[in-house]
Amino acid sequence: MQDSGRSPLNRLWCGTAVLGIGASLWAFWLTYDDSRDRAASEREIAQACAGLVSGEDVMDLRGGTVRAATDGGITPTAPAPGWCQVYGVPGPGRSEGLLTLSVRTSADGEPVHTVGDEVSREPFTYDFGEGDPTRRADRPDGRPLGDGSLGSYTDRSVTVRAECAAGTSDEGPGLLTVTARADYDDVSGEDLSRLASLAHGATERVAAALSCETRLTELPDRLEPPSRSLGAADTADGSCAWYGRHPDRTEEHRLPDRALGLPTAPRAAEEYCLLAMSPDRVRSVPLKHEDAADYGDSALTHSPWWLRTASYFGADARSVGRDDLRDEYHALVPGTAGVHGSGVLWASSVCDGEPALHTLTLSYTYDGLLAELRKPLFEAYVTDITDRRGCTDVKLPRESDYRD
Repeated sequence: MQDSGRSPLNRLWCGTAVLGIGASLWAFWLTYDDSRDRAASEREIAQACAGLVSGEDVMDLRGGTVRAATDGGITPTAPAPGWCQVYGVPGPGRSEGLLTLSVRTSADGEPVHTVGDEVSREPFTYDFGEGDPTRRADRPDGRPLGDGSLGSYTDRSVTVRAECAAGTSDEGPGLLTVTARADYDDVSGEDLSRLASLAHGATERVAAALSCETRLTELPDRLEPPSRSLGAADTADGSCAWYGRHPDRTEEHRLPDRALGLPTAPRAAEEYCLLAMSPDRVRSVPLKHEDAADYGDSALTHSPWWLRTASYFGADARSVGRDDLRDEYHALVPGTAGVHGSGVLWASSVCDGEPALHTLTLSYTYDGLLAELRKPLFEAYVTDITDRRGCTDVKLPRESDYRD
């Protein structure tokens, strides 16, 4: 009788045990299934990216993901030019950007660096809301990675560069670049460092595949995501300090009042300064200027007024081009100087025995507004950077070049 009295309780305990075992088996299956999916995703990443990056490290981005899908592809025996893209797959029919890896060399047929104001290089995107498109750069330029010779980085991407010892011949590239870009916002400092490690390792592997004799320096211990916000131009430092020292303020209402300067480094292969007009400065331009009357409203929304200076040194200077509306590239050759109607100015010099190119790009609606101010502005920039870098043999555009 006592046994039969305990039977309901026994049955309850047995049922609970069975449920517990079932839950444990289900949890084990989910864990096994996740591990299987992650392992398969890591293999897919390795295949799409030609083994240049670790699938495990890629899937640790953005807090970690279990499943991933890929697009594009890199050929293992000829990895440049090439790209691969990785997406996280949080659920059926869903995907989220994770990583894009791109490989370029100076032997690709297109320049590694391009200057101009085509859409892909505009620093600002459309702003039809607040009417202040220049408060923040949507496409920021890279700041020096380490001492600058290793490459550059932004708040969501890292580019590692390598100069190939065999690059002086026609058989190999002189310059190799690998960019690891996070395809999501709010990239943490930890993820930025992970991107640097991915780009660094991929560069070493690509260099080996291309027989590019090079030696990369070590990465910095940690990278903090830099700001994209523009500050006051007259107190700008770093790469924009030259503008704050520019003596001519007689036409200040036509000159930029915002700047995004970057740290300078004596061995940096590239250096940028972004200057732009704030809405208040745009509105202060007298309407007697034809460009102010024609483009003033659009400068507050979809065609802001900006200019960018960019200098390239050594192997980078040998692979610079100007783009045009037909997506064609025209080489800017070291040792030359000029002004093009597309709003691109360039000058040359020799720094540490290597060629250098110095450029200024004006947005197309801003070019006419500056007009005669372009020459003193550009020469002030070239004088500053060539003095700071100890460059010689400076070649500037001729006076007649400005009459475009």
